[in-house]
Amino acid sequence: MLSNSDIEALEDILFAEPWGEDALDFFGFHGVVCASVVGPAELSAEDIFRLATGADQLPDTGIPEVFRRCSAQLANDMAHALDMGQALELPEPEDGDPMNALENWCAGFVDTFLEHEEEWLEASSEEETADLMVPMLTLSGLFDDEDFQKVRNSEKLSRQMADAIPDSLTDLYLLFHAPD
Repeated sequence: MLSNSDIEALEDILFAEPWGEDALDFFGFHGVVCASVVGPAELSAEDIFRLATGADQLPDTGIPEVFRRCSAQLANDMAHALDMGQALELPEPEDGDPMNALENWCAGFVDTFLEHEEEWLEASSEEETADLMVPMLTLSGLFDDEDFQKVRNSEKLSRQMADAIPDSLTDLYLLFHAPD
């Protein structure tokens, strides 16, 4: 579990110049790390940094050590929980809009999926992967699809999609990481 000071240090990095405008917040970062854990493509701290900040290049000084440590700790915590048969819990905002935080989380997850889509779809049944991705794709706000918008505009349907995410994550993890 990351401490509040870890999260604050991470957000200081994410919102720093020059990438702060394009960067994900902590929820989006959490989504990127989660996709790295449950999906078939394990990402390096550098990959996670690039996806989380939207930066094309890494800083000349390399990735901040706290970013590297938090990425690794979060990934280890998630993999351990999944290996123990526990559902992943998504971070909840202490204040603000939980659906906005969830949208940011989904956007980070989906960005990571899209970056490695070929591996995700090659590594398993394409249809099964697509079905399991529906809640994250729908709630990410990244697509103008009419059906996705209908769900996002309905509090009830949005909640159902949100409630389906932990099971989808477990199923994706098992799909890519469980022995045959």
